Amino acid sequence: MQRSRTTLSWQKSVALAAGLLLLGSANAQTGDFLKPREAFRYALADTGEAFEIDFVIEDGYYLYKSKLSFASLSPGISIGQYALPGGIAHEDEYFGAQEVYRERFFVSLPYTVEGSRPDAAELELRLQGCADLGLCYTPQTWIAEVKLMKTGAAGKLSLDTTFGSPLGANADFLPVDEVFIPALTALDGNTVELGIRVLPGYYLYRDKITVTTSSDRVQLGRLELPEGEKKFDEWFGEMQVFHDDVFGTVPLARATPEAMDIELQIGYQGCADGGICYPPVTKIMQVSLPAATAVSALQAPATGAAGGPPVSEQAMLARVITQSGLWAAAGVFFLAGLGLAFTPCVLPMVPILSGIIAGEGENVSSRRGFALALSYVMGMALVYTAAGVVAAAAGLQMQAAFNQPWVLILFSSLFVVLALGMFGLFDLQMPSAIQSRLAGVSGNQKSGTAIGAFIMGALSSLVVTACVAPALIAALTVMAQTGDMLRGGAALFAMSLGMGAPLLLVGAAQGRFLPKTGQWMIAVKNAFGFMMLALAIWMLSRILPAGVTLALWAVLIFMAGVFLGGLTTLDAQASGLRKLGKGFGLLAILYGAVLLLGALAGGHSLLKPLGGLSAGISTGPGQEYGLALRRIKTVEDLDREVAMAAAGGKSAMLDFYADWCVSCIEMEKYTFSDPAVQAALTNTVTLQADVTANDAEDQKLLQRFGVFGPPTIIFFGSDGLQRHGYEVVGYMKAEKFAEHVSAAVAATDPVTVQR
Repeated sequence: MQRSRTTLSWQKSVALAAGLLLLGSANAQTGDFLKPREAFRYALADTGEAFEIDFVIEDGYYLYKSKLSFASLSPGISIGQYALPGGIAHEDEYFGAQEVYRERFFVSLPYTVEGSRPDAAELELRLQGCADLGLCYTPQTWIAEVKLMKTGAAGKLSLDTTFGSPLGANADFLPVDEVFIPALTALDGNTVELGIRVLPGYYLYRDKITVTTSSDRVQLGRLELPEGEKKFDEWFGEMQVFHDDVFGTVPLARATPEAMDIELQIGYQGCADGGICYPPVTKIMQVSLPAATAVSALQAPATGAAGGPPVSEQAMLARVITQSGLWAAAGVFFLAGLGLAFTPCVLPMVPILSGIIAGEGENVSSRRGFALALSYVMGMALVYTAAGVVAAAAGLQMQAAFNQPWVLILFSSLFVVLALGMFGLFDLQMPSAIQSRLAGVSGNQKSGTAIGAFIMGALSSLVVTACVAPALIAALTVMAQTGDMLRGGAALFAMSLGMGAPLLLVGAAQGRFLPKTGQWMIAVKNAFGFMMLALAIWMLSRILPAGVTLALWAVLIFMAGVFLGGLTTLDAQASGLRKLGKGFGLLAILYGAVLLLGALAGGHSLLKPLGGLSAGISTGPGQEYGLALRRIKTVEDLDREVAMAAAGGKSAMLDFYADWCVSCIEMEKYTFSDPAVQAALTNTVTLQADVTANDAEDQKLLQRFGVFGPPTIIFFGSDGLQRHGYEVVGYMKAEKFAEHVSAAVAATDPVTVQR
């Protein structure tokens, strides 16, 4: 049975070959198809160590990769191992799945010479191709002769047959190294500039300029070159060339951010206007890279080739600042701030402003409420912007600076004082001497309150620093790296105004709807007093133990229930509203009691206060929500863990966390606990860096990745390299984060590498 199959296969091959031969012969005579040497053209040159072959394939034709081979016919010249470039997938009617070449491709054949070096060499080229319209040529065997470069001429070329045009011994052409002079410059830690000087009377082919590396410490992105002049080439058709000096940039993805020296291979080919063309040139050059920095790390993947990894949101916003007009960038960042206005980091400013307006007492008009809100927003925006500019210029961690325990205690104490004023314990106002002076300057008896609103807005900028957002990181990054404080500061100010825009509506609306006099005003002021106390507890929760924080919430909610009338005796004639208040007050009292019991039992969750009664020993942040996060402290810890993960074929995720980071806690409670997220991280080692202390080791780890603050999440592939473009900054919902994780761990290369 096996013999029969072999016979049939042989017969099929003979029939196929005969059919191809007849088809090729019949169509070649009709003139409807190009002759093989017209459809598949090539240029052959010697570089001294390798034969370089450029193939040009006409539109509508293709060559089989598997049918392409080369051999030397000259005694003493041996062709070494060579690699054919990757082709295009093609389903062939006769040969099945194949790789084919279209348009252009390049082959380098290394060779050795035994004995004396001859003047020329003969090569045998074997190939087979087809036309898309149905014609397949018979296998071709072509003999090509190439003149060999002379040795001992110290770079002088006496003969060149790149396109079959010999360069005579008396021709007045300069050596290639004097015509084209390359140079490499590191623009920053992640970008290298290639410059090639071109002498007058000569030109370079645009698509012959390449940059590659064999270093395992960096990966190169796509070489970005300007558009060249259009030129019709006798062999290659329409091409782009450079008659003048040319400069291009190459983005880098680095394994480590430390300063390093790397070797790059530069390739190029050019011609003289007088009619000769030089063979392709390859040079190995060294460039010194400075330490990688934040903005360069953001920009590197942004210039990657199409089909590369997604660009992170902060990188796109950084590009908006640097590449867009000032007003356009301000508009984008205003919208970004408007989106942030409804996050937990900005919403606490609403009760602060409401308390200021309620403190005005009677006859607060919409105009007055809007004016107070505007003063408050301008105070917040100006101080927030100034703090951002200073932090970027000095390289400070703005979050950590504004979340020092003494700062939080001071600010929380201010909220407590404001709350006591709302409860009527005293009248909170500026000293009469200052009020009189301000009134004399402006003629407005309410100017003192406007100044107070501005000051409260300035202090409230501390509340906003509790969270990191992509827009904030983009602005800080641009200022820190480019030194462009105007653009970065303008973007930050526009974002601040966007965050404060809804507060202007709150001011105008409260001026219209707040009750003017009577018990209603007292009730409203009491409510704002409790909001102020809630803000104080919320800020102190960043530094207090979870159990103590829960106990404070218990006392606050219990007392709120008392104020609502939960312990008040009602008679039969009590209004429905009072009964409703008593009901809610009683529920608040009961809930407060449960919270207090939970705090005493070791609980720390407002949603599950009695969880401490059945829970065991806490396993640390993240783990209690079902995701085991392995803690690291130093850069060395990180490198070791990532290397171990890569050795086991696993990817890695690094989460920057801090106790005072509100969004970090949100990520752990609502995102890391999601089953879909945990499923996506099945083959990923999850690491966590707790930067609460912000000590020297924390700073070093943050600076390695250009991180301005938590929450920031970095991904590493199973090869141990960072996946640039997949960074997560700020809170991200579980569904979106699960999709993001799947894409990050499935990514192969941080940038597309070009030959």
